[in-house]
Amino acid sequence: MLPGEPLCLEEARDDGWARVRTAYDYPGWLPTAALRGEPDPSWLAPRAAEPLEAARRLLGAPYLWGGMTEQGIDCSGLVHMSFRATGRLVPRDADQQEAAGTPVAEPEPGDLVSYGEPADHIAFWLGGGRILHSTRRDGVDGVVDEPEPDELRLRRHAVFRL
Repeated sequence: MLPGEPLCLEEARDDGWARVRTAYDYPGWLPTAALRGEPDPSWLAPRAAEPLEAARRLLGAPYLWGGMTEQGIDCSGLVHMSFRATGRLVPRDADQQEAAGTPVAEPEPGDLVSYGEPADHIAFWLGGGRILHSTRRDGVDGVVDEPEPDELRLRRHAVFRL
C-alpha cells in the first residue's frame, strides 16, 4: 500500500492493528495509527499514455520483493504500477494478473508474459525476443530490458494482454 491510496477498513483490533483492503482488492495489516487523513484524490491520475512507457521510466530501479516504487520494485509491482500510471487498476500479483488477462497467440510489444504455474514471474514483451522486467539473478538486479533468458523461456506459461 502506498501513501494516499484509498483503503477499506475491515477490522480494527484493540492491539493497535487494522486489517485493510486496497482498491485493487489486496489485503494487509497496518498500525491503526497509520489510518489518518483522506485518500489522495489523484492517486490513480494518468501519468503515462501506455503501460510500457511507464515501465521504461523505471529502468534501473532496484529489485525489491513486494516493492512498488522506484526505490525498489518486483516484477508484478512493475506491471501493477505501470498500468496504474495510465489510470488503470490491475491486480497486484503475477498469478492474479495472468488470471485477469486475455490470452494472445502472437505477442505484441506491451503484452505480458508469465512464467511458472501458478505464475511466479511476469514481464512485458518488447518484441524480437526481448522482455522488460524486474529481476534479481546472477549479477542482474532490478528493472532491465534484456533478451528473454533461457531459464525463463523454458518456464513460459502464458502470453496475454490486460
